[in-house]
Amino acid sequence: MSEMRDLLRVGGDGPVNLAAIRPRSTPGLPTGDVVGPVPKAWGRAQVAQIGRELAEEQEKLAALAKTEPDFDRRILLVLQAMDCGGKDGTIKRVAGAMNPLGLHIRSFGAPTAEELSHDFLWRIRRALPAPGYLGVFNRSHYEDVLIARVDELVPESVWRARYDQINEFEAELVDSGFTLVKVMLHISPEEQRERLMERLTDPHKHWKYHSSDVDARRQWADYQAAYAEALAYCGTDRAPWYVVPADRKWYRDWAVANLLRETFADLRLSYPSATFDVELERRRLEEQVIPSL
Repeated sequence: MSEMRDLLRVGGDGPVNLAAIRPRSTPGLPTGDVVGPVPKAWGRAQVAQIGRELAEEQEKLAALAKTEPDFDRRILLVLQAMDCGGKDGTIKRVAGAMNPLGLHIRSFGAPTAEELSHDFLWRIRRALPAPGYLGVFNRSHYEDVLIARVDELVPESVWRARYDQINEFEAELVDSGFTLVKVMLHISPEEQRERLMERLTDPHKHWKYHSSDVDARRQWADYQAAYAEALAYCGTDRAPWYVVPADRKWYRDWAVANLLRETFADLRLSYPSATFDVELERRRLEEQVIPSL
């Protein structure tokens, strides 16, 4: 199987045509007997299996940060999507397989008055994970070249200049020990409509619904154009973008889990060696007698 990163990567070499990426497609998915007649069940089982691998790799990451003073490695998963694109579900099913003590999850909504008084990267810098953590951003600094563009919150000269600022910022992160995994969860307007209708139908999901979601659907083409340009300009070799077809939730989770697995594999992490005499400590423990009360 080809690496998912090769299959899903976009940008860096010209325009990105999102219309050519089918949201219900399943690139990289094995065919035939490997998957079986029910790919959804296979996908969920695979995510559970990969999740165990991710948990072990995350533990190595945390252990090295704890034991090696100069260790600076950390991973940042950036999730962007249209409303109902599956950011929360991806975090729950993929990141949720790992130890929550080793996760650093941040969600970015509309900026506060304090955040607006600073440059657009100020709140992002404050939310970055420390060494040894896997960070997850639910939305990110890319909102400032997406919604800021579509809703005309700032002049074009401002949001367009942010592409270079973002590339410089992300290069700075990589130089300081970050590995960036930037993922756009790509859904269709038809799938989004179904998910919004589900939120209106199920009283337990009413809290997730916002009337602005329907208003934003009128700007679908504008958002797709904004995404395509951001992916093209900011899909660099040091911080590439991946587009994951996300109409099928089980495939979405499987693809993102594989992106993380491949990312961890490149880091070649291992558990730190003991800094003490293991055999001596074992004998001390075996010989120890705890006095009774």
